[in-house]
Amino acid sequence: MFEIGNITIPHYPIMLAPMEDITDPPFRQLCKQFSVDIMYTEFISSEALIRDAEKSLKKLDLKDEERPVGIQIFGHEIESMVMAAKAAERANPDIIDINFGCPVKKVVKKGAGAGILKDIPKMIAMTEAVVKSVNTPVTVKTRLGWDENSKHIVEIAERLQDVGIKALTIHGRTRSQIYKGEADWTLIGEVKNNTRMHIPIIGNGDITSPEKAFDYKNKYGVDGLMIGRAAIGNPWIFQQIRTYFDSGILLSPPTLEERIALVKKHLLSEIKWKGEKSAVLEMRKFYSGYFKGIPNFKNHKIKLTQSKTINDIFFIFDNIINSQK
Repeated sequence: MFEIGNITIPHYPIMLAPMEDITDPPFRQLCKQFSVDIMYTEFISSEALIRDAEKSLKKLDLKDEERPVGIQIFGHEIESMVMAAKAAERANPDIIDINFGCPVKKVVKKGAGAGILKDIPKMIAMTEAVVKSVNTPVTVKTRLGWDENSKHIVEIAERLQDVGIKALTIHGRTRSQIYKGEADWTLIGEVKNNTRMHIPIIGNGDITSPEKAFDYKNKYGVDGLMIGRAAIGNPWIFQQIRTYFDSGILLSPPTLEERIALVKKHLLSEIKWKGEKSAVLEMRKFYSGYFKGIPNFKNHKIKLTQSKTINDIFFIFDNIINSQK
Protein backbone atom coordinates (compact mmCIF):
# COMPACT_ATOMS: atom_id res chain seq x y z
CA MET A 1 0.00 0.00 0.00
CA PHE A 2 1.24 3.47 -0.95
CA GLU A 3 0.37 6.61 1.01
CA ILE A 4 0.97 10.35 0.67
CA GLY A 5 -1.04 12.31 3.20
CA ASN A 6 -4.64 11.19 2.76
CA ILE A 7 -3.92 9.53 -0.60
CA THR A 8 -3.92 5.76 -0.48
CA ILE A 9 -3.08 3.63 -3.51
CA PRO A 10 -3.79 -0.05 -2.81
CA HIS A 11 -1.18 -1.30 -5.28
CA TYR A 12 2.25 -0.31 -6.55
CA PRO A 13 1.79 3.21 -7.99
CA ILE A 14 2.63 4.34 -11.52
CA MET A 15 2.59 8.12 -11.92
CA LEU A 16 2.55 10.69 -14.69
CA ALA A 17 5.37 13.22 -14.35
CA PRO A 18 4.66 16.95 -14.59
CA MET A 19 5.75 18.25 -18.01
CA GLU A 20 5.39 21.75 -19.40
CA ASP A 21 3.01 21.95 -22.38
CA ILE A 22 2.30 18.23 -22.02
CA THR A 23 0.39 17.37 -18.84
CA ASP A 24 -2.57 19.67 -19.33
CA PRO A 25 -6.13 18.46 -18.50
CA PRO A 26 -6.84 16.82 -21.89
CA PHE A 27 -3.69 14.70 -21.75
CA ARG A 28 -4.13 13.92 -18.05
CA GLN A 29 -7.65 12.67 -18.72
CA LEU A 30 -6.38 10.39 -21.48
CA CYS A 31 -3.73 8.97 -19.16
CA LYS A 32 -6.36 8.40 -16.49
CA GLN A 33 -8.25 6.29 -19.01
CA PHE A 34 -5.17 4.04 -19.08
CA SER A 35 -4.92 3.42 -15.33
CA VAL A 36 -2.33 5.98 -14.21
CA ASP A 37 -2.44 6.25 -10.41
CA ILE A 38 -1.27 9.82 -9.64
CA MET A 39 -0.86 12.73 -12.04
CA TYR A 40 0.63 16.20 -11.90
CA THR A 41 -0.10 19.48 -13.63
CA GLU A 42 2.37 21.27 -15.83
CA PHE A 43 4.77 23.17 -13.60
CA ILE A 44 3.59 26.64 -12.62
CA SER A 45 5.80 29.67 -12.02
CA SER A 46 5.34 31.06 -8.52
CA GLU A 47 5.92 34.60 -9.79
CA ALA A 48 3.31 34.24 -12.53
CA LEU A 49 0.85 32.63 -10.16
CA ILE A 50 0.96 35.39 -7.57
CA ARG A 51 0.61 37.98 -10.36
CA ASP A 52 -2.58 36.18 -11.42
CA ALA A 53 -1.17 35.53 -14.90
CA GLU A 54 -3.96 34.02 -16.97
CA LYS A 55 -1.99 31.07 -18.34
CA SER A 56 -0.78 30.08 -14.88
CA LEU A 57 -4.20 30.39 -13.29
CA LYS A 58 -5.63 28.19 -16.03
CA LYS A 59 -3.22 25.44 -15.01
CA LEU A 60 -4.94 25.30 -11.61
CA ASP A 61 -8.11 23.93 -13.19
CA LEU A 62 -8.47 20.41 -11.79
CA LYS A 63 -11.22 17.89 -12.50
CA ASP A 64 -12.48 15.38 -9.94
CA GLU A 65 -12.00 12.53 -12.41
CA GLU A 66 -8.26 13.27 -12.46
CA ARG A 67 -7.72 12.61 -8.77
CA PRO A 68 -5.42 12.05 -7.11
CA VAL A 69 -3.66 14.97 -8.77
CA GLY A 70 -0.86 17.27 -7.69
CA ILE A 71 -0.05 20.87 -8.60
CA GLN A 72 3.65 21.50 -9.20
CA ILE A 73 5.16 24.93 -8.55
CA PHE A 74 8.63 26.36 -9.09
CA GLY A 75 10.42 29.57 -8.25
CA HIS A 76 13.56 31.16 -6.82
CA GLU A 77 12.17 33.37 -4.03
CA ILE A 78 10.99 31.82 -0.78
CA GLU A 79 8.27 34.40 -0.16
CA SER A 80 6.87 33.99 -3.67
CA MET A 81 6.88 30.20 -3.33
CA VAL A 82 4.95 30.42 -0.08
CA MET A 83 2.36 32.69 -1.68
CA ALA A 84 2.15 30.40 -4.71
CA ALA A 85 1.69 27.33 -2.51
CA LYS A 86 -1.21 29.03 -0.76
CA ALA A 87 -2.75 29.96 -4.11
CA ALA A 88 -2.31 26.40 -5.34
CA GLU A 89 -3.92 25.05 -2.20
CA ARG A 90 -7.06 27.06 -2.93
CA ALA A 91 -7.49 24.96 -6.07
CA ASN A 92 -7.82 21.94 -3.76
CA PRO A 93 -5.14 19.60 -5.15
CA ASP A 94 -4.30 16.35 -3.39
CA ILE A 95 -0.59 17.24 -3.41
CA ILE A 96 1.57 20.33 -3.81
CA ASP A 97 4.86 19.40 -5.46
CA ILE A 98 7.97 21.58 -5.57
CA ASN A 99 10.01 21.45 -8.77
CA PHE A 100 13.71 21.32 -7.93
CA GLY A 101 14.56 19.38 -11.09
CA CYS A 102 13.77 21.35 -14.24
CA PRO A 103 17.05 21.69 -16.20
CA VAL A 104 15.85 24.33 -18.70
CA LYS A 105 18.30 27.24 -18.90
CA LYS A 106 15.75 30.05 -18.53
CA VAL A 107 14.53 28.45 -15.28
CA VAL A 108 17.92 27.45 -13.93
CA LYS A 109 19.63 30.80 -14.50
CA LYS A 110 17.24 32.39 -12.00
CA GLY A 111 18.08 29.77 -9.39
CA ALA A 112 14.77 27.94 -9.78
CA GLY A 113 14.13 24.33 -10.78
CA ALA A 114 17.42 22.42 -10.77
CA GLY A 115 19.22 25.74 -10.36
CA ILE A 116 18.61 25.57 -6.64
CA LEU A 117 20.85 22.48 -6.45
CA LYS A 118 23.73 24.99 -6.32
CA ASP A 119 22.31 26.37 -3.06
CA ILE A 120 21.19 23.47 -0.88
CA PRO A 121 20.58 25.57 2.29
CA LYS A 122 18.13 27.73 0.32
CA MET A 123 16.52 24.60 -1.12
CA ILE A 124 15.88 23.27 2.38
CA ALA A 125 14.71 26.64 3.72
CA MET A 126 12.30 27.09 0.82
CA THR A 127 10.88 23.61 1.28
CA GLU A 128 10.39 24.11 5.00
CA ALA A 129 8.63 27.45 4.42
CA VAL A 130 6.25 25.91 1.88
CA VAL A 131 5.51 22.91 4.11
CA LYS A 132 4.64 25.20 7.02
CA SER A 133 2.43 27.46 4.90
CA VAL A 134 -0.10 24.87 3.72
CA ASN A 135 -2.10 21.93 5.04
CA THR A 136 -1.89 19.99 1.78
CA PRO A 137 0.86 17.33 1.64
CA VAL A 138 4.03 18.74 0.08
CA THR A 139 6.33 16.60 -2.06
CA VAL A 140 9.52 17.35 -3.98
CA LYS A 141 10.86 16.32 -7.38
CA THR A 142 14.58 16.81 -7.92
CA ARG A 143 17.75 15.37 -9.47
CA LEU A 144 20.88 13.64 -8.21
CA GLY A 145 22.74 16.94 -7.96
CA TRP A 146 24.01 19.85 -10.03
CA ASP A 147 26.84 17.94 -11.73
CA GLU A 148 28.97 14.82 -11.44
CA ASN A 149 30.94 16.35 -8.55
CA SER A 150 27.91 17.32 -6.46
CA LYS A 151 25.64 14.29 -6.40
CA HIS A 152 24.55 14.79 -2.78
CA ILE A 153 21.03 13.39 -3.10
CA VAL A 154 21.37 10.97 -0.15
CA GLU A 155 22.05 13.84 2.26
CA ILE A 156 19.56 16.15 0.52
CA ALA A 157 16.81 13.55 0.81
CA GLU A 158 17.32 13.29 4.57
CA ARG A 159 17.19 17.06 4.99
CA LEU A 160 14.04 17.39 2.86
CA GLN A 161 12.38 14.66 4.89
CA ASP A 162 13.40 16.41 8.12
CA VAL A 163 11.54 19.59 7.11
CA GLY A 164 8.34 17.71 6.44
CA ILE A 165 7.89 16.58 2.84
CA LYS A 166 5.64 13.55 2.40
CA ALA A 167 7.37 11.94 -0.60
CA LEU A 168 10.40 12.49 -2.82
CA THR A 169 10.74 11.84 -6.54
CA ILE A 170 14.28 11.58 -7.89
CA HIS A 171 15.25 11.84 -11.55
CA GLY A 172 18.39 9.82 -12.10
CA ARG A 173 20.45 12.53 -13.79
CA THR A 174 22.28 15.66 -12.73
CA ARG A 175 21.28 19.08 -14.02
CA SER A 176 24.42 19.18 -16.17
CA GLN A 177 23.27 16.06 -18.01
CA ILE A 178 19.87 17.59 -18.76
CA TYR A 179 18.39 14.54 -20.54
CA LYS A 180 21.60 13.21 -22.06
CA GLY A 181 23.14 9.84 -21.30
CA GLU A 182 21.48 7.12 -19.29
CA ALA A 183 19.71 7.80 -16.01
CA ASP A 184 21.72 6.47 -13.03
CA TRP A 185 19.39 4.75 -10.59
CA THR A 186 22.08 3.56 -8.18
CA LEU A 187 21.84 6.69 -6.03
CA ILE A 188 18.04 6.54 -6.13
CA GLY A 189 18.40 3.05 -4.69
CA GLU A 190 20.80 4.34 -2.02
CA VAL A 191 18.24 6.92 -0.93
CA LYS A 192 15.53 4.28 -0.73
CA ASN A 193 17.76 1.90 1.23
CA ASN A 194 18.94 4.56 3.67
CA THR A 195 17.61 3.41 7.04
CA ARG A 196 16.91 7.03 8.02
CA MET A 197 14.35 7.45 5.25
CA HIS A 198 10.72 6.65 5.95
CA ILE A 199 8.85 8.67 3.31
CA PRO A 200 8.05 7.14 -0.11
CA ILE A 201 10.85 7.38 -2.66
CA ILE A 202 9.71 7.52 -6.29
CA GLY A 203 12.08 6.79 -9.17
CA ASN A 204 12.06 8.67 -12.47
CA GLY A 205 14.14 8.54 -15.63
CA ASP A 206 14.36 6.28 -18.70
CA ILE A 207 11.41 4.04 -17.85
CA THR A 208 10.38 3.28 -21.40
CA SER A 209 8.75 -0.15 -21.24
CA PRO A 210 6.88 -2.48 -18.88
CA GLU A 211 9.92 -4.77 -18.66
CA LYS A 212 12.22 -1.91 -17.68
CA ALA A 213 9.68 -0.65 -15.14
CA PHE A 214 9.49 -4.11 -13.57
CA ASP A 215 13.29 -4.45 -13.51
CA TYR A 216 13.85 -1.05 -11.88
CA LYS A 217 11.09 -1.62 -9.34
CA ASN A 218 12.70 -4.84 -8.19
CA LYS A 219 16.35 -3.84 -8.53
CA TYR A 220 16.18 -0.51 -6.71
CA GLY A 221 13.26 -1.09 -4.36
CA VAL A 222 11.62 2.31 -4.91
CA ASP A 223 8.09 2.84 -3.63
CA GLY A 224 6.71 4.04 -6.95
CA LEU A 225 7.63 4.89 -10.52
CA MET A 226 7.09 8.14 -12.41
CA ILE A 227 6.86 8.16 -16.20
CA GLY A 228 7.69 11.33 -18.12
CA ARG A 229 8.84 11.53 -21.73
CA ALA A 230 7.92 7.91 -22.50
CA ALA A 231 4.25 8.81 -21.96
CA ILE A 232 4.17 11.59 -24.57
CA GLY A 233 1.80 10.34 -27.26
CA ASN A 234 1.86 6.98 -25.49
CA PRO A 235 -0.73 7.13 -22.68
CA TRP A 236 -1.30 3.38 -22.90
CA ILE A 237 2.13 2.77 -21.33
CA PHE A 238 0.52 3.01 -17.88
CA GLN A 239 -1.91 0.20 -18.64
CA GLN A 240 0.88 -1.88 -20.17
CA ILE A 241 2.99 -1.50 -17.01
CA ARG A 242 0.07 -2.18 -14.68
CA THR A 243 -0.91 -5.33 -16.58
CA TYR A 244 2.68 -6.56 -16.67
CA PHE A 245 3.08 -6.00 -12.93
CA ASP A 246 -0.20 -7.74 -12.11
CA SER A 247 -0.08 -10.69 -14.49
CA GLY A 248 3.22 -10.78 -16.39
CA ILE A 249 1.29 -10.27 -19.62
CA LEU A 250 2.83 -7.85 -22.10
CA LEU A 251 -0.02 -6.05 -23.84
CA SER A 252 0.40 -5.22 -27.51
CA PRO A 253 0.29 -1.54 -28.45
CA PRO A 254 -3.07 -0.28 -29.74
CA THR A 255 -3.94 -0.93 -33.37
CA LEU A 256 -3.56 1.88 -35.87
CA GLU A 257 -7.31 2.47 -35.83
CA GLU A 258 -7.27 2.67 -32.01
CA ARG A 259 -4.37 5.12 -32.09
CA ILE A 260 -6.17 7.33 -34.60
CA ALA A 261 -9.26 7.33 -32.38
CA LEU A 262 -7.12 8.30 -29.37
CA VAL A 263 -5.22 11.07 -31.10
CA LYS A 264 -8.49 12.48 -32.49
CA LYS A 265 -9.99 12.46 -29.02
CA HIS A 266 -6.87 14.16 -27.65
CA LEU A 267 -6.87 16.82 -30.37
CA LEU A 268 -10.56 17.61 -29.98
CA SER A 269 -10.12 17.95 -26.22
CA GLU A 270 -7.15 20.27 -26.70
CA ILE A 271 -9.17 22.44 -29.09
CA LYS A 272 -11.95 22.67 -26.54
CA TRP A 273 -9.36 23.53 -23.86
CA LYS A 274 -7.22 26.13 -25.65
CA GLY A 275 -8.66 26.82 -29.09
CA GLU A 276 -7.86 25.36 -32.51
CA LYS A 277 -4.76 27.42 -33.34
CA SER A 278 -2.89 26.65 -30.11
CA ALA A 279 -4.08 23.04 -30.00
CA VAL A 280 -2.95 22.28 -33.54
CA LEU A 281 0.50 23.71 -32.82
CA GLU A 282 1.00 22.00 -29.47
CA MET A 283 -0.26 18.60 -30.63
CA ARG A 284 2.72 18.35 -33.00
CA LYS A 285 4.97 17.11 -30.21
CA PHE A 286 2.67 14.11 -29.61
CA TYR A 287 2.51 12.56 -33.08
CA SER A 288 5.81 10.66 -32.96
CA GLY A 289 4.59 8.85 -29.84
CA TYR A 290 1.11 8.07 -31.12
CA PHE A 291 2.46 6.62 -34.36
CA LYS A 292 5.67 5.00 -33.13
CA GLY A 293 6.33 1.79 -35.02
CA ILE A 294 3.91 2.57 -37.85
CA PRO A 295 5.67 1.93 -41.18
CA ASN A 296 6.39 4.84 -43.53
CA PHE A 297 5.11 7.44 -41.09
CA LYS A 298 7.81 10.06 -41.78
CA ASN A 299 6.04 11.76 -44.71
CA HIS A 300 2.75 11.81 -42.84
CA LYS A 301 4.50 13.41 -39.85
CA ILE A 302 5.92 16.16 -42.01
CA LYS A 303 2.43 16.96 -43.28
CA LEU A 304 0.96 16.83 -39.77
CA THR A 305 3.54 19.29 -38.46
CA GLN A 306 2.75 21.65 -41.34
CA SER A 307 -1.03 21.48 -41.01
CA LYS A 308 -2.90 24.40 -39.46
CA THR A 309 -6.49 23.21 -39.20
CA ILE A 310 -8.29 20.26 -37.72
CA ASN A 311 -9.80 19.39 -41.10
CA ASP A 312 -6.36 19.10 -42.67
CA ILE A 313 -5.17 16.91 -39.79
CA PHE A 314 -8.18 14.59 -39.93
CA PHE A 315 -7.63 14.23 -43.69
CA ILE A 316 -4.04 13.13 -43.03
CA PHE A 317 -5.23 10.66 -40.40
CA ASP A 318 -7.48 9.07 -43.05
CA ASN A 319 -4.52 8.88 -45.42
CA ILE A 320 -2.42 7.17 -42.73
CA ILE A 321 -5.07 4.46 -42.35
CA ASN A 322 -5.45 4.01 -46.12
CA SER A 323 -1.67 3.79 -46.61
CA GLN A 324 -1.48 0.80 -44.27
CA LYS A 325 -4.14 -1.22 -46.07
